[in-house]
Amino acid sequence: MVLILGRRLNRENGGVRDSPATKRKVFEMESKPLTGHEVFDFSSGSSHAESILQTFNEFRESRLFTDVIICVEGREFPCHRAVLSACSSYFRAMFCNDHRESREMLVEINGIFAEAMDCFLQYVYTGKVKITTDNVQYLFETSSLFQTGVLRDACAKFLEEQLDPCNCLGIQIFADTHSLKTLFTKCRNFAQQTFEVVSQHEEFLELGKDELIDYVSSDELVVSKEEMVFEAVMRWVYHHVEVRRPMLPELMLHVRLPLLHPNYFVQTVEVDQLIQNSPDCYQLLHEARRYHILGNEMMSPRTRPRRSTGYSEVIVVVGGCERVGGFNLPYTECYDPVTGEWKSLAKLPEFTKSEYAVCSLRNDVLVSGGRINSRDVWIYNSQLNIWIRVASLNKGRWRHKMAVLLGKVYVVGGYDGQNRLSSVECYDSFSNRWTEVAPLKEAVSSPAVTSCMSKLFVIGGGPDDNTCSDKVQCYDPDSNTWLLRASIPIAKRCITAVSLNNLIYVAGGLTKAIYCYDPAEDYWINVQNTFSRQLHITAPPPTGLGGGLRWWESRGPCQASCAENCGMTVCNGKIFILGGRGENGEATDTILCYDPATSIITGVAAMPRPVSYHGCVTIHRFNEKACKR
Repeated sequence: MVLILGRRLNRENGGVRDSPATKRKVFEMESKPLTGHEVFDFSSGSSHAESILQTFNEFRESRLFTDVIICVEGREFPCHRAVLSACSSYFRAMFCNDHRESREMLVEINGIFAEAMDCFLQYVYTGKVKITTDNVQYLFETSSLFQTGVLRDACAKFLEEQLDPCNCLGIQIFADTHSLKTLFTKCRNFAQQTFEVVSQHEEFLELGKDELIDYVSSDELVVSKEEMVFEAVMRWVYHHVEVRRPMLPELMLHVRLPLLHPNYFVQTVEVDQLIQNSPDCYQLLHEARRYHILGNEMMSPRTRPRRSTGYSEVIVVVGGCERVGGFNLPYTECYDPVTGEWKSLAKLPEFTKSEYAVCSLRNDVLVSGGRINSRDVWIYNSQLNIWIRVASLNKGRWRHKMAVLLGKVYVVGGYDGQNRLSSVECYDSFSNRWTEVAPLKEAVSSPAVTSCMSKLFVIGGGPDDNTCSDKVQCYDPDSNTWLLRASIPIAKRCITAVSLNNLIYVAGGLTKAIYCYDPAEDYWINVQNTFSRQLHITAPPPTGLGGGLRWWESRGPCQASCAENCGMTVCNGKIFILGGRGENGEATDTILCYDPATSIITGVAAMPRPVSYHGCVTIHRFNEKACKR
């Protein structure tokens, strides 16, 4: 094989001969099969690009080969159209689309600072720039204008690393203005996590009303106690008191006044002059006073603890049985719908009974009666995690219900083994005494019972072994009398009821829908075919107590009806339906969540085991781990 370097051929008289003047050295090389070594792919790497950029920058500084002058705030920057177009689609569009600027030597750009343009050109010509707290905002805006994403993102990343309680709100507003969703979220989370410090800085006082409400309405706001939120809001109002005074009632809607310490509420909140002179705040003050007396009987968005305080609303499930004829369960367990976690509490004493009634009083749990003809009453003290026996019922019963009305517990109806009972007893926890009140108009067992708008409502139930009632019996504690209200559209027993936002919701009893009753209008609303809709599965298998072993694979796409003897309670502003007995007589372990705002039923988790005939209530529980987080 002969390799000839630089050989020139001369054609003469149709032939070819070498020109002596252009002969080059000829290397004799042994012929070999091609292995790829005959070609040398050379690359100088990034150093070549850096060298070219450096040369172009020297050209720029020397005004060599520059073909355009960018004028910003009267300052001229000689540049190369090709370099600007390579780095910026803004300039590419300006110089390549037959715009006027593509033909002119001087191009003036408004809306940016000369200093920012200088930094931008340093980046364009060197790939490097110093981002500082002084120039980051203007450099970001300049790179956004010129559509240079890499530099724009670098400025946003720099801002993320500068977050501080004194500047996070300003950076959040900046991020919102420029649609920086990631930066906006990080600012908001940072401000939530450090709210007590953030609220002391000047930026906080300059927040808009809606921005302030966005913070103080959040369950995730991190504060050691609700008093910090109240003080932050009042500090904001007093900063421009004449302008902001009318906003006070709207702001107080999002301060959880019921959760303030009673002493603080009386000595600080009620005596504040702005609050005293705002009639629109009176109802919120009244709600807080009632909560201090009645506890969890008063439920509203303002009675829900912020999770950072360590308290959360949890659902307590008491006892029950796994199957018909099976053993009664001793378990008392609580479920946190936010985390999906189950926790074991002190076991229920004398759990051999069944078909007892359960309710929550303030922040404790009461269990009364049970098969057969039990008069026993126990209170679970949530603070001490112990069960305490209290005064017994005057009349033993089971298949009855309990509800709390104006701080007192009412035991309603039931069965004594021979007859349905019309008997109603009232418990005063301060005197530890049960007293008889006016009896029901119709004796029933297994009705739905709840309190709403200062009245007690007994809905449906079984007057005997073979029939079901559609009556709604309403008790007025002021007059100690019962009246009949509009009948429920179905006649059912083994149903349950809760009240939420001055409405009553009824489910269970193998009904096909949740029924809603408005006591003020005496009117029933049927949420049509609620349980025949597709269920929305929104949560992973639950943790704790083995609850994840039976997940949704075997459940099918929808529920045919709402189970008998299910648990039902309001937690975090939504209605939860737990367990119960299905059409086949078997207990279920499903947990369904009904959102009245959308009328959508969502399957959110599974219980640790199938259960029916259980108690189900909501209380506030302290979680030390949540507090530390």
